[in-house]
This record gives sequence, structure tokens and C-alpha cells, in this order.
Amino acid sequence: MKKISAYFINYNYKGKNGNLEKGSLFFLVILFAMFLHMPFVFAVSKAKIDLARLSSVKKDTTSSETLSALNKFDDNAIALAYDRMGLDKMGLSEQAFNYAMKGFNYLVQHGKLAKDNIISIVDFTLPSSKKRLFVIDLDDYRVLYNTYVAHGVNSGREYANQFSNQPSSYKSSLGFYETLSTYIGEHGYSLRLDGLEKGINDNANSRDIVIHAADYVNESFIRSQGYIGRSWGCPALPEKLHKPIIDKIKNGTCLFIYSADNAYLKKSKIINA
Repeated sequence: MKKISAYFINYNYKGKNGNLEKGSLFFLVILFAMFLHMPFVFAVSKAKIDLARLSSVKKDTTSSETLSALNKFDDNAIALAYDRMGLDKMGLSEQAFNYAMKGFNYLVQHGKLAKDNIISIVDFTLPSSKKRLFVIDLDDYRVLYNTYVAHGVNSGREYANQFSNQPSSYKSSLGFYETLSTYIGEHGYSLRLDGLEKGINDNANSRDIVIHAADYVNESFIRSQGYIGRSWGCPALPEKLHKPIIDKIKNGTCLFIYSADNAYLKKSKIINA
């Protein structure tokens, strides 16, 4: 380092009238480039430290302090979040979560959602006797609600495996939705939905596909017949939980209804973006 500094100093002294020569200019350019690069270096280092710190935490850790370090738009963070929240133990498939987050990020980046702090996922790979609705706070990666949700009467009995966007089909529709406003209707306090996938669920409004309460979505039905009751296509919720859930997810959050349905996975422009 001394030799290099001496070289630049000596090289500079060779100039006429005390003006800076090429050696000194080159040295200053290097210093300036290092100065500009420093914030990027520190940012990368911090990201590596955060991921390393999270990786060292035990898998059963779900503290909000740990999960709040995650970035909802980072693939590595998404994988860590699935693990840290224990979603596998709760029954949500990793594929459903990954597709949900991929589509959520796409919608946020294209300005399709009013809010980016909540995502609701319905996993129809699970039977209706399982709690297959997951409402997740993406600011600190906490599962706010995990409960039962109905599917359409013509989508199947215990499992939902047939889907439609057609009026009067009484089937569920897959894909991404944005939640809209609330209203008081036939089923009481309810939440309108806007289907965001053309040809897949964009008839949600005309079909009156909404989130509402239903007395057939409860464990007594599971005990008596092995599955909960079914709707006319709406993701109906338990009566005791529908109000707090609707209040949490209303006015612009993302809802993703998933099934490992090949026709949907091939057709969805959001999934394949």
C-alpha cells in the first residue's frame, strides 16, 4: 500500500505547475467508485446476515420478531416463511403457498391490489373436514385465522375437484381475487369479491360469489357426515368467525383459491407470468 501511495504521489509531482496528472486522477476515481459501492455492499451483507440468522432459528420458531425480518417479495424469504409459520403442520401445501405468493407479488407489482399486507389462501387439495382457509399477515408472517371453508355443491362432496366460471353452475372457481366492500344480504354480513382471472373467475360478481357465514360450516356436520355442508359456489365461513375474518381481509386484499387442477395451472396467466 505504501508503494502504491508513493507511486501516485511521485507520479503527481512529475506534473507541471502543480496540476493533477493521470495517476492522481485514477486514484481519485477509484476512491469515488468505492464510496458509491459501499451502500450496496452493506445492503447485500445485511441481507445475507438476516437470512443466515433466520436459518439458524429452530424450525418451530414462529415469533413475530424473527418473521418480521423477511421480505415478502423474496423467493428465499417465502420458503423460510412457509417453514417458520409451520404451514406444513397446519396442512397448507407448499405448492399452494408458493403459487399464492408468486401471484400475489405479480398483482402487487402491477397495481392490482389496494393492500399488500394480507393474503388469504384456500387450499382445495384438502377435504372440507380440514381447516383449509389460511389468513396470513405478511408484515410479520403470522397466521391470523385458520378455519373451515365451504366449496360449491357441484364441485364435489368431501373434496372440491370440479370448477366453473359459469353462472348457475353452483361450482367453485379457482384463482386470484381481490376483496371488495362489505354489505348486508341474504346471509347477513358478507364480502364481495372481484375475480382477477379472465375466463377463470371473472364472473364472480355476476354469479354473486361472495364470502358469507353459513350454519352448515361447522364441526357438527363433520361428526355426523364426515364433511361440512356445501354452498352454491361461495367460500362460506363458520358463523362465529366470518365477521372478524371479513373485517380483516376486506377492501383490497388478495384471496387465492387453489387446487392442483391441471387445466387451471395451464390457463392462469398470473401463475404463468
